[in-house]
Amino acid sequence: MNLSTTYLGLRLKNPIVVSASPLSRTLDGMKKLEDAGASAIVMYSLFEEQIEHESAELQHYLAYGSESYAEAIDYFPDISEYNLGPEQYIELLHKAKQSLDIPVIGSLNGVSNGGWIEYARRMEQAGADAIELNVYYIPTDPKLTSQEIEDRYINVLHAVKKAVTIPVAMKLNPFFSSFAHVAKRLEHAGANGLVLFNRFYQPDFDLAALEVKPGVVLSTSDEMRLPLRWIAILHGMVQTSLAGTSGIHTEEDVLKMVMAGADVAMMCSALLKNGPEHITRVLENLQKWMLEHEYVSIEQMKGSMSQQSVPDPSAFERANYMKALNRFK
Repeated sequence: MNLSTTYLGLRLKNPIVVSASPLSRTLDGMKKLEDAGASAIVMYSLFEEQIEHESAELQHYLAYGSESYAEAIDYFPDISEYNLGPEQYIELLHKAKQSLDIPVIGSLNGVSNGGWIEYARRMEQAGADAIELNVYYIPTDPKLTSQEIEDRYINVLHAVKKAVTIPVAMKLNPFFSSFAHVAKRLEHAGANGLVLFNRFYQPDFDLAALEVKPGVVLSTSDEMRLPLRWIAILHGMVQTSLAGTSGIHTEEDVLKMVMAGADVAMMCSALLKNGPEHITRVLENLQKWMLEHEYVSIEQMKGSMSQQSVPDPSAFERANYMKALNRFK
């Protein structure tokens, strides 16, 4: 049974890729992921703040309003709190490429168009097979237009593509007024892949201390529906690679993503909950399902449930919303 797939031009042995997470902070952690069956690993993110925390341009986006009240001055963590600095990150990436037989993808997380992008070239020189560019940006300035926000993503992509020759994937959030338009713009700008979607960590309130507190809530399979829908819509509309992330926990989740049109399904929360060996179980169950349903390859099912392939394409749009409400009891 052929589980292989192609993502960012890389031939992978199966569609399960480990997304950026604490599991890739050590070489031993990455070896365990490979041994469990992961076809590729996206290393945890190297943040722009780690590289250019003195940048005036970066401060414009990160410190906006942070001095407006006393409790806000420590909202952003001190750079020394990060586990590894830029040099150690590059060294770990280099060691991973020397030790692993699967592709290793570097991850850059930033918002400005500054010199931190030079680290994309450093990642390539260290042996990275590709770069995942995560523009984690929440626009709160009411003077910014949607066009200006989209242009920020395009400009950062252009800068990274200019710095490297390896493939570049854009990890995106779903909060655009016209996501399909943004996807096409990024494709035309040279994105080799789109990773859908980034999960913004939402703040919570501590009612006892009357403070805003950050926190990480791991995903569930239900959260897969948003990227599932958009991958199904984009399949065939864009020619870039598509990766589904958020809510990938079981073999059924992987199958659904592939049938929607994803080249790979990226796992994070499931592995943090269950350990690297969870990949082995999912792959075994994936093969059992394919055998029972007479599929011989991943490519055979890819995109079979996309908007272009299903009998009722409106199922992904407004009509399905009305039908869901009418059927709810």
